[in-house]
Amino acid sequence: MLRIRQQDLQLTTSGEPRGYIDPHALEELWFHTGTACNLACPFCLEGSKPGDDRLQRVTLADVRPLMDEAIELGVQQFSFTGGEPFIVKDFVDILAYAASLRPCLVLTNGTDPVLKRLAQIRRLRNAAHPISFRISIDWPDRERHDAGRGAGQFDKALAGLRALHELGFPVSVARQAEDDENEAAVERRYRTLFVAQGLPADLRIVAFPDFSPPGAQRQVPEITTDCMTRYHTEASRRAFMCAFSKMVVKRSGQMRVFACTLVDDDPAYELGGSLAEAMRSRIMLAHHRCYACFRYGSSCSER
Repeated sequence: MLRIRQQDLQLTTSGEPRGYIDPHALEELWFHTGTACNLACPFCLEGSKPGDDRLQRVTLADVRPLMDEAIELGVQQFSFTGGEPFIVKDFVDILAYAASLRPCLVLTNGTDPVLKRLAQIRRLRNAAHPISFRISIDWPDRERHDAGRGAGQFDKALAGLRALHELGFPVSVARQAEDDENEAAVERRYRTLFVAQGLPADLRIVAFPDFSPPGAQRQVPEITTDCMTRYHTEASRRAFMCAFSKMVVKRSGQMRVFACTLVDDDPAYELGGSLAEAMRSRIMLAHHRCYACFRYGSSCSER
C-alpha cells in the first residue's frame, strides 16, 4: 500500500491549505510501552488487549538512547502510556532510569498489574524526580465503568489509586466525556467518590472525548490554515501536543517517533527514528483525532 506522507497532506479534500502545527520545543517525550494490556476495553483508542502486538513491548535498552537524546534537546518530562505499562517486564527499571533524569507521568488502569507490583513501585519514591500516576476511571459509578472494563475493575482501579496515593505519589484520574454532559455535575460525582474513598476531593480529573479505535475513519470537519488563525491564537496553537511533545513506539523491532500520542495508527505521522529529525517536521492536522484537539483542546499532557 502506498504510504501517505505528511508532505502529501498539504491540502484538504476541497483544495484549501490544511491547518498545521510547527513544533517549537521538545518539552515532553512520551513512550508507548506496547499495546498489550490485561484488559480488552471496546472503546480503547489503541485497540489494546491481552497479547496484542500492534505496537511491541519496550525494554530499557530500547528507550534509554532516546531518553538521553531528549535530555540533550531540553526535555522537561517523560510520560508513558500503553496498553498497560505495568505488564511490561522492564517497566519499573525504565521508570527508575527516566525518573533519575526528569519528572515522569504514567497512564495506567491501576488494576492487577499495578497492585501486584506495589512493592517494586514503592522503591521509586526515592527517585531523583517525582513520578505521577493517572488512573483510568471512566465513569463515577461501578456498573458503568465495569460494563466497559469487566466485572470488578472499578474497585481494583480505586484500590490502585488509593495505594499509589498512600505511597506518596501524585495521582490524577482520566475519565470519559460526553458531548451533552453537565461537566460540573459529573465532576461533583467524582469528588464525592474521592472523599468516600479517603482521597483528596481536589484530585486532578482529565476528561477525554471518544477517540474511536485505531484505524477508524470518522467523518469530522477538516481543519484549514484559516481555521487555525481564525479560531486559535499563537498561544493556543503552541498548546497543541504536537507543538511541544512527541511519542516513541516500537514497531517491527524498531523505535520510531510519532507526532503525538493520538496518531500512532497512521503511518503518515511517523517522523523518523530520532527526536532531532522529528522536531523538524511540520505536522499537518489531517487525522480525525486532530479535530478533537482543535475543537475541545484535548491533550494527554498534564503540563
